[in-house]
Amino acid sequence: MKLTVIGGGSTYTPELVDGFARLRDQLPIDELWLVDPDPERRALVGGVAKRMFAHAGHPGSVHVTDDVVAGVADADAVMLQLRIGGQAARHQDETWPHEVGCIGQETTGPGGFAKALRTVPVVLEYAELVREHAKPDAWIVDFTNPVGIVTRALLQAGHRAVGLCNVAIGFQRRFAKEFGVAPDRVRLDHVGLNHLTWERGIHVRDDAGERDVLPGLLTEDALERTASSVKMHPDQLRLQHAIPSYYLRYFYSHDIVLEEQLHAPSRAEAVMETERALLAKYADESVVTKPAELEQRGGAYYSDAAINVLSSILGDEGDVQVLDVRNDGTFPFLPDDHVIEVPARVTRTAITPLPVAPLDEDMAALVAGVAGYERLALEAAVHGGRDRVLRAMWAHPLVGQVDRAERLTDLLLAANARHLPWAGGSLAGVR
Repeated sequence: MKLTVIGGGSTYTPELVDGFARLRDQLPIDELWLVDPDPERRALVGGVAKRMFAHAGHPGSVHVTDDVVAGVADADAVMLQLRIGGQAARHQDETWPHEVGCIGQETTGPGGFAKALRTVPVVLEYAELVREHAKPDAWIVDFTNPVGIVTRALLQAGHRAVGLCNVAIGFQRRFAKEFGVAPDRVRLDHVGLNHLTWERGIHVRDDAGERDVLPGLLTEDALERTASSVKMHPDQLRLQHAIPSYYLRYFYSHDIVLEEQLHAPSRAEAVMETERALLAKYADESVVTKPAELEQRGGAYYSDAAINVLSSILGDEGDVQVLDVRNDGTFPFLPDDHVIEVPARVTRTAITPLPVAPLDEDMAALVAGVAGYERLALEAAVHGGRDRVLRAMWAHPLVGQVDRAERLTDLLLAANARHLPWAGGSLAGVR
């Protein structure tokens, strides 16, 4: 099979390559193509990827190119991991919202909206090339944040696409370790939108059968420890009888997080330091395995999650994984074409969400509010225009007030104009 990674010059790519090398029997790759416009990153990341395959005895070949058409031609699957504007744009996303008293974050809030505006037009251009040049039944697997909005953009344009996040697999691995079982013996009742999810059940299967261990994690003795692991107030978990993902801190503890951000370097600054160290490692031809520094880069278990979904699609497995897919009635209060994050059955021809129990009113209210923002954000990303940006900004539950939305819109456009085609910007700068 031919697998293509657009944004393959990312310093994160060796994490994927390590997974491809370890799990070659699960996902047999004949050709791995890394597509990226940056010549230095192509050389360094491509070089270490080739050495990793050779060191692992992987029979597949690694190709690097800036030619998207050559990269996706006859591909069986294409993975998207783009960062338009690089870490510099991320640093802006994480800082300019502070001027108006909002959190700065790369996937949610005003900063996440800016990333969606920069990213969606580029993704749609690449997806058209996949449609034209990849195999007719090729799938697009999107890692690019904000995953929910980007995946909906792809599906709305008629592409065969699915979104993937590492939150669920991270929880699965954590609970597998805690209860001493293999990861495939942990099943999660994971529900919500991308980066807005709850675990409402944690089903562990061992020799005694399958049991839901969540109630035990929320007892008086364990509640404080469980809440601390996701940096939430214990009452939040107790009242919802669920474990929220840590991204819900931006909603439930907004002012606390904002205060933390105002007194610490941005995450982008930390990642830039890590990336400099990683690129130096990749330049060392003696490096033939994944560097330890890569653990600081983020994205734990993405390679395992990617291999799981790709092998299930290409092998027509029919198994269940947590993915970002069309709603199609799963949450009756959302349109069918909205993208949600729930367990879904995976086959070669379709990825179908499984039924879930109704959301509690507080969860449903937050999901509905963020979903409304996401739909307006996608309209702004596809069609452009300050009024569309303003309306989506105003709709975000973390913004709400008109005067705040006006100021945030001005800051967003000032920081991102060169990346917005409708504002005279360029589509270049993928990594």
